[in-house]
Amino acid sequence: MRLLDYECQTTFWEDFSIADRFGLGSVRDTYNRARAEWGDDRVYGTELSMVLNHKCWYYYERNKTLSKLYSDLWTEYHDYVLDNWEGKDLQYYLQITD
Repeated sequence: MRLLDYECQTTFWEDFSIADRFGLGSVRDTYNRARAEWGDDRVYGTELSMVLNHKCWYYYERNKTLSKLYSDLWTEYHDYVLDNWEGKDLQYYLQITD
């Protein structure tokens, strides 16, 4: 799986795509699990943020409720990163997501 010109390192896109089919609770559960397991990892956390953002836009015209959930999750995680990551971790996040 590729997101734009980025070679994915995780199965987050596929994981969230499966969760999409089971509804909002499954998406939130998938987010909570991914964040708990990988949220502080520079590469995986950055990719989590990218997937949340892309899913938000993917559903923007298709499913406003799902798009809003992805937007809220992205905002929550993005704010966490900006408040808690430093140095090379934050630099990597900002460079990749720019």
